[in-house]
Amino acid sequence: MAHVLRPLLPVSDERSLVDLSTGDDAAVYLLSDDRAVVVTVDFFTPIVDDPYDFGRIAATNALSDLYAMGAEPLFALNLVGFPRKLLKEGILEEILRGGAEAAAAAGVPVLGGHSIDDAEPKYGMVAVGTVHPQRILSNTGALVGDAIVLTKPIGTGVIATAHKADRVPADVLAEAIRWMTTLNKNAADALAELDVHAVTDVTGYGLLGHLRNVLHNSAVAAEVTADAVPLMEGAAALVDAGFIPGGTKRNRTDLDSHLVVSGAVSETLQILLCDAQTSGGLLVALPEEAADVLVGLLPGSAWTIGRVVAEPKGRVTIL
Repeated sequence: MAHVLRPLLPVSDERSLVDLSTGDDAAVYLLSDDRAVVVTVDFFTPIVDDPYDFGRIAATNALSDLYAMGAEPLFALNLVGFPRKLLKEGILEEILRGGAEAAAAAGVPVLGGHSIDDAEPKYGMVAVGTVHPQRILSNTGALVGDAIVLTKPIGTGVIATAHKADRVPADVLAEAIRWMTTLNKNAADALAELDVHAVTDVTGYGLLGHLRNVLHNSAVAAEVTADAVPLMEGAAALVDAGFIPGGTKRNRTDLDSHLVVSGAVSETLQILLCDAQTSGGLLVALPEEAADVLVGLLPGSAWTIGRVVAEPKGRVTIL
């Protein structure tokens, strides 16, 4: 996104604490010595057939950016594109109900929003929160020696693509939806008690794409143990069956010059490490001792997948 927005004028406001220059998860603007506002926006087309689930996924995905910045969510606004001719079908009501229930689970009221007549449905949210200026989490600051922890398994892009072709077993889809509708609140609450150096959430650039951004911003490198990365049930088999999203293929191509891959790592696993995610987990760099605590605080939803090293800067070695 930062690449796309480069033509915009540089931000010179001294109250702007986080802007597009680092490709971070949300914008942060200073309000007072002890309070900053955190704002993000995200919306997309349906990735599942059920409108209620689509609403829950989209809202969870939007709120994730606030958690990745260490912010306390305040409220949200709906963003809707929907075909007028289908308004009487009850589909939009179900999408909005799903979004509202996900927001309510985060303790966030939905205060309004905006809609347009659009041939292809789209839904998401503007999410607003606050954070103390000294407690902002960002995708910059990883240190050599840090452990790298992931708080959700990967594979949603592949599963959603196969779902469009009606090739996903019901249990595999249900498990993917469960993860995509799981708020990153518990992970963020755990991080608030720890010494954390860098955080981002894993979405469209895939695990390695978002990790690469952290490494570039922090002037460090990383080693990722491929077998330690949690995968969603059925995702590997779907890659082998050819269900690879276009975004995942672009991620893999874009990362070619930033990866060093061991010959023991299968092509299937390499693809999944680049898989474009929706409502993914948090990717965290923190001291090894703190990582052990984090994994203990989040049993079954946090995994140490690698470590931060010095060289080659900005690159990921997959072991």
